Amino acid sequence: MSELQETRISVAIEDEMKSSFMDYAMSVIIARALPDVRDGLKPVHRRILVTLNDLGLRPGRAYRKCAKIAGDVSGNYHPHGEAIVYPSLVRMAQDFSLRYPLVEGQGNFGSVDGDPPAAMRYTESRMTAFTEEMLRDLEKETVDFAPNYDETLQEPVVLPSAIPNLVINGSDGIAVGMATKIPPHNLGEVVDGLVALLDDPDLPDGKLIEHIPGPDFPTGAIINGRKGIHDAYLTGRGLIQVRASARIEITKRSGRELESIVVTEIPYQVNKAKLIEKIAALVRNKQIEGIADLRDESDRDGMRIVIELKRDGVSSYILNQLYKQTAMQGTYGVIMLALVNNQPRILPLKSVLGYFIQHRREVIVRRTRYDLRKARERAHILEGLLIALKNIDAVIKLIRASKTPEAARTGLMNKYKITQIQAQAILDMQLRRIAALERQRIEDEYQQLQKTIAELEALLADPQKVLAEVKRETRKVRKDYGDDRRTEVLEQEPNAPTRE
Repeated sequence: MSELQETRISVAIEDEMKSSFMDYAMSVIIARALPDVRDGLKPVHRRILVTLNDLGLRPGRAYRKCAKIAGDVSGNYHPHGEAIVYPSLVRMAQDFSLRYPLVEGQGNFGSVDGDPPAAMRYTESRMTAFTEEMLRDLEKETVDFAPNYDETLQEPVVLPSAIPNLVINGSDGIAVGMATKIPPHNLGEVVDGLVALLDDPDLPDGKLIEHIPGPDFPTGAIINGRKGIHDAYLTGRGLIQVRASARIEITKRSGRELESIVVTEIPYQVNKAKLIEKIAALVRNKQIEGIADLRDESDRDGMRIVIELKRDGVSSYILNQLYKQTAMQGTYGVIMLALVNNQPRILPLKSVLGYFIQHRREVIVRRTRYDLRKARERAHILEGLLIALKNIDAVIKLIRASKTPEAARTGLMNKYKITQIQAQAILDMQLRRIAALERQRIEDEYQQLQKTIAELEALLADPQKVLAEVKRETRKVRKDYGDDRRTEVLEQEPNAPTRE
């Protein structure tokens, strides 16, 4: 046995560190931390949805244990462990984290108070109807597939997504040397902006902002001023001031009128329990005076934090102090960073929507080509069946006289000048198809296919028809899933709170 020879290559440690760090950085940027501009998903989220689709966990069907789902995601597509997959799955089911949740959960999936979710063996989930729109037509070769980590399966590199998920659900992520922080928006407003952009690709930014006035957070609250919104939409970066929604309630007790500050909505991603603890600490340390009592009356009907004031407490002053010293008011720093052709780019809103439109055009073209190919293949078979039915007695005689199926197939091909596929379809044809009613059904199906083929060919030949189809499908999404805005956008900082 020959001895193995050792080969050593001298490399400067600075060069090796630089090369290794760049490889690591690009892996984090592309494979973990940043969403794709087309479907708005990071790889782990996309793989969760693909796994739900693989398991058939659609709306209306039975839930499955999250342990099963997380295990399949980790085993089939995302080799980073269930401890990474499950928190991502949980967030996709939280209606206070996503404006339009992509997973429907059953069990304890955490709360706005920061309570942790139950272990994955106790919770169950399935996809939402909203998610079906992101997966629709996946099987029609609408997107590219690539091998999974061990090359045993194929996974989509992006979802067909009829929904502009990056804008409506937003995204948060920290990569190496960069970060993304995209706020959620209202679906109806975003669709209106998309339609306006489809009608006029050169739509001025100001007109686009008229359709999309600002972010729409799942927890509601108030945005103060529009400058930060405009900066974010025009440049991809901006600072948006968000504050809690509060009102003054007056109650009578022992013949006296007492005022209370009632908080009904808090800024996005603020922990309600920690917010209450902070207010209590400020009162205890006498940093805010005039508060008599503090309690959380939130229930399934909504949020309600009651701050009772002392008789000498000035409600407007105390509320301003709360805004100043607690998370009842804060700044949301927008960084609209996403992957475009696997390259991280900071994008203005118009570009984000433009890339989504481009993606939908490609999806529709690829879907139409797939449908056209399938329609032609079916029409080809029906043409063979119609030839056989027109000459049914001779066909039956030829088949009966043949010694083997192969001989019968060859005989049909030679006599009627048909293809092997058509000949095999004739051999596979059931006898009931000879009946007059079945023959008419085949004829009707063939005629309908001819119309379908003509329509699909016309669609592929006209880019304007493709854009019209993008518009039609986008509007349908708005009709099916659109809802009212939750976050109020103010032109300037509000004055004193309202009294009730």
